[in-house]
Amino acid sequence: MKVVLVKDLEGYGVFGDVVSVKDGFARNYLIPRGIALPATEGNLKHVKGILSQRARKLQKEKEKARELAKKMEGLMLDIYRRVGEKGRLFGSVTAQEIAQALKEKGFDVDRKKIVIKTPIKEVGIYTITLKLYTDVSVDLKVEVKPEKT
Repeated sequence: MKVVLVKDLEGYGVFGDVVSVKDGFARNYLIPRGIALPATEGNLKHVKGILSQRARKLQKEKEKARELAKKMEGLMLDIYRRVGEKGRLFGSVTAQEIAQALKEKGFDVDRKKIVIKTPIKEVGIYTITLKLYTDVSVDLKVEVKPEKT
């Protein structure tokens, strides 16, 4: 029996794939659990519509990420921290602190998208990467300065 998958199924395919399976497997397992639909013309058309909607949505997200990257190009963040002897910080600058500094500048970026290659533990200027989308990223400069007491 040919079915169209409406959920990813390991070993068989992903959403939208038309696969051939045994009749009993389709009728007793895949269709009742909502994993697949019979591969009728109407069901195929429905799934293609959903796939095209997803593609448009992903394209919009990618465009938003590109626009955000253009706005953020050349941005310099200042982070003030307590320092000890020889300019060493107490702890290190975290992605959460960088996300907070970006929020103060008007950019709402999830901390999970911030890539810090080496821990920031001293006063100075560092380059960090924001991975805004799968192939859209932007490098930012972060300047860590001593806190004025």
